[in-house]
Parts: sequence; C-alpha cells; structure tokens
Amino acid sequence: MTKTITFAILHFSVAFTVTYLLTGSVIIGGAIALIEPAINTVVFYFHEKVWKGIESRNALQSAAA
Repeated sequence: MTKTITFAILHFSVAFTVTYLLTGSVIIGGAIALIEPAINTVVFYFHEKVWKGIESRNALQSAAA
C-alpha cells in the first residue's frame, strides 16, 4: 500500500508540474493533477483485468500443449 500511495503522490506531482509549466496556471495545474490521475487509475484497473485474462489464457494453452 505504501508503494501505491507514493506512486499516487508522484503521479499528482508530475501532472501538476507539467500542466503548470505549459499553462502557467496553478488552478489548471491543480485541476489536471486531480482529474488525470483519477481517470488514469480507473483505466489502469481495466487494463490489468484484460492482461490477467490474456495471461490466464496463455497459461492454459501452455498447460494443454
């Protein structure tokens, strides 16, 4: 859990810094830093589900061979 929390902090920091540097706006930087990582987290959850399915299928095919 510590690794997840530190990664989230890192992700929020990068999102804020990049957006702030591109726009010069603390408000836009803050908004993007909240929205983008939240959406990315949901997308990553489904990405992991798909990959687990692929890995399971490959393991079954290897076992059958």
